[in-house]
Amino acid sequence: MTKAEKHNNVYINREISWLQFNARVLQEATDKTVPLIERLRFLGIFSNNLDEFFKVRYATVKRIVEAGKGGKNELGGIKAKELLEIITQIVIKQQSESLGILDSIKYKLEEENIYIINETQIDNTQHDFIKKYFVQSVSPALVTIILNDLVQLPNLKDTGAYLAVRMIMANNEKQFALLEIPKSINRFVELPKQGDKSFIILIDDLLRHCLSDIFNIFDYKSISAHMIKISRDAELDFESDLSKSFIDKISDSVKHRQVGEPVRFVYDKTIDSDTLEYLMSKMEIDDTDSIIPGGRYHNRRDYMSFPSLGRTDLLYDKIEPLRIKGLSFESSIFEAIATKEYLLYAPYHTFSYIVKFLREAALDPKVKTIKITIYRLAEISHVASSLINAAINGKTVTVSIELQARFDEQANINYAQQMEDEGVNLIFGVQGLKVHSKMCVIEREENSKIKRYGFISTGNFNESTAKIYTDYTLFTSDQSVLKDVNKIFNFFQTNYKIFRYKHLITSPHYTQKALSKLIDAEIEKVKNGKAGRIRLKMNSISSYAMIDKLYEASRVGVKIQMIVRGICCLIPGVKGMSDNIEVISVVDKFLEHSRLYIFGEDKDSKVYISSADWMTRNIDNRVEVSCPIYNEGLKQEIIDTYAICWSDNVKARLLNTSQENEYRINDKPKVRSQIAIYNYYQNKLEN
Repeated sequence: MTKAEKHNNVYINREISWLQFNARVLQEATDKTVPLIERLRFLGIFSNNLDEFFKVRYATVKRIVEAGKGGKNELGGIKAKELLEIITQIVIKQQSESLGILDSIKYKLEEENIYIINETQIDNTQHDFIKKYFVQSVSPALVTIILNDLVQLPNLKDTGAYLAVRMIMANNEKQFALLEIPKSINRFVELPKQGDKSFIILIDDLLRHCLSDIFNIFDYKSISAHMIKISRDAELDFESDLSKSFIDKISDSVKHRQVGEPVRFVYDKTIDSDTLEYLMSKMEIDDTDSIIPGGRYHNRRDYMSFPSLGRTDLLYDKIEPLRIKGLSFESSIFEAIATKEYLLYAPYHTFSYIVKFLREAALDPKVKTIKITIYRLAEISHVASSLINAAINGKTVTVSIELQARFDEQANINYAQQMEDEGVNLIFGVQGLKVHSKMCVIEREENSKIKRYGFISTGNFNESTAKIYTDYTLFTSDQSVLKDVNKIFNFFQTNYKIFRYKHLITSPHYTQKALSKLIDAEIEKVKNGKAGRIRLKMNSISSYAMIDKLYEASRVGVKIQMIVRGICCLIPGVKGMSDNIEVISVVDKFLEHSRLYIFGEDKDSKVYISSADWMTRNIDNRVEVSCPIYNEGLKQEIIDTYAICWSDNVKARLLNTSQENEYRINDKPKVRSQIAIYNYYQNKLEN
């Protein structure tokens, strides 16, 4: 698409906008100020994002095509079949760029005495090590599939990596085979160091080196191996079997995802043409699938776990998560929250306060009930173990757990079964709605009365992601706010009844109306000769209704600043439509995950932290919560951190009519917002 075509319409297509976001991730891999191994890991993130995109978004558009629908209304004015072609062309270009970036990083690694070698570069010492490693660690886990015309091709695993093997036999006949690269083995094998030099070989090339051992029973003249990968539709399809529990249905559906329809086929572009034709015929790849010629290696998402090799100089400097002034791990968190609200901003603050809160609740004899929503649990979850501990101690524990949190279903299923076994009351969301809100309320008996304590967050209660995702969590004992939280849990159990809330903005019933009312208030200010101002921070905005409302505000003169990490279907800076809207995207060491809405000027502003992006699914099809910040000190803290992020001129990209991801460059002092925010909190702690 040309630049003009990208902003002729009122909206950017969400799939194209998402690909532009992933291009920002790829930019980090090219940034010479990013430590070298971290650049390699950004390549892995780029590839992992792309895998998920094809399994979800591309698969959705493909379903529209196969249903015989045009999809123009849902797809920003582009026909579905045309969009599939545009996506494929963009991805081919991005994949080509990523291969060039990978080559340049490898060259730089060699300057640091780190060598990623292939099977043609192995010396005798390394040969002996590899043969031993293959026999002991690889061969027992290896799956080798011999192919022929009589046997149906086995179901290739979603985003699994395979070596397609072609043998020319002694009688000149061809024999094909597939080697499934074991997921149980690290993709990167560290070879013995030689002086100051470190050597790594990918498991792919280790297998190529050992082909003669794997296929020693075959009498072949020549043998070659090229990588292929397939991505499948990740939509969960549920059985109607009424005898199965919801957990069993989800569990079965996750397993069936491995046999979903193929949506992308990636292959080594140097593969023999007859091998490629044979495989595509066997897999029944059709013209609505994205067929991507790639490089020698696929599943580059594995670079996310590229070994550090002890080279801390090639990694980001580690930051020590800060404590929160006034909250102590040595004293009661309830006593502290009883008199004052506190704000945790991960990963700048330690996530341990959330675990401390739940552990204290599990032990405290005065605590009677604990209610919490869970969306994505860590693989090893102290949150889950604390809730189980509370149930064992006789607390009434209610957990609304979202079993359909995409790609984290299995971890949630495992913990759900453990919690169920220990007497935790499980709520599996609301039919037709994902529960995406992040909140907890506990009831504690004090002086023969029940008092509530709790927290409301923008992020998942997940120890792993809390180290890299930026998220706000408000600890509060505000009884009126927590009464609203309790009503939401009542809604989970009696969802035929629609509750009213005095403080919280909730989806699916009230978010669009409430946000529109807040925008209208700023519009009215401008009409009355005052300044109108809106500041927003979110992961994505694709709701046409909300975009139209912001365009309306822009037309009358409301000044709108937006920090959007991912999808942005809104087009800023268009005269007469959005010339009062500015949008930036910050991509850096941490993933900008917090959702934040500020309406009005600082002194009389209304500030909300939220679980909801401005997407149709979050507004209409999920249970979401936006929480007002009433404490003046915390309100100013949030406004301050927003201002720091907005002032970023190191990692901020401009989202404008050109859609080219230009870095924001100005004459102001350099501000890298994630470092500046850490320093901001460090100063607050010291003063």
